[in-house]
Amino acid sequence: MSSISVTYLFDPLCGWCYAAAPALKHLQGVDGIHVSLAPTGLFAGAGARPMDAEFAAYAWSNDQRIQQLTGQPFTQAYRDQILGAPSGRFDSGPATLALTAVAHTAPERELEALHALQHARYVDGRDTAEPAVLADVLNALGLVDAAALKLAPDAALRTLLAERVAYAQSTLRAVGARGVPQLVVTGQSGALRLLGGDALLGPREQLVALVRAAA
Repeated sequence: MSSISVTYLFDPLCGWCYAAAPALKHLQGVDGIHVSLAPTGLFAGAGARPMDAEFAAYAWSNDQRIQQLTGQPFTQAYRDQILGAPSGRFDSGPATLALTAVAHTAPERELEALHALQHARYVDGRDTAEPAVLADVLNALGLVDAAALKLAPDAALRTLLAERVAYAQSTLRAVGARGVPQLVVTGQSGALRLLGGDALLGPREQLVALVRAAA
């Protein structure tokens, strides 16, 4: 039986993507299902912005709703040190580059690295827009090659980043979706089938059944 290919469209600073982390971990562990990550760059480049008081209040309100619905924790340390940081920025570019370094050096561990970065931000209150923080998290996972590459990115890494974001955005357009998270299954005919982010927030058994049905 051939493996079912699933593409996860996400952004590392998306709160709903953090909420989906347990479902993604479960899905990755199911025999016959292969999950690949496709960062959309939603909150990088032109999508990045200053972390001013108004945006911080909006983010915290949304995060509390996510916590109430899913149980994923957003701590006071995150509120104080990330949302409340003076001159802070909401910019997923550095974290996306770090994950691309993992994809280049240890692709089978990229989802693990994403979850570690999400935990560092939302639970430990560490700024994952800072290169030193990103490198420290990767080093703690034993991803030393990725950490070194993140701190000194070369042209090949930046090209890979651009290619991954372009692929993710073209996939979003192909399935008629906007925003993240999104889950896309490649059917036997090669057709792309959108499950949508809501599938990641329901029962695990239902998620697996939806993926298999879409294939």
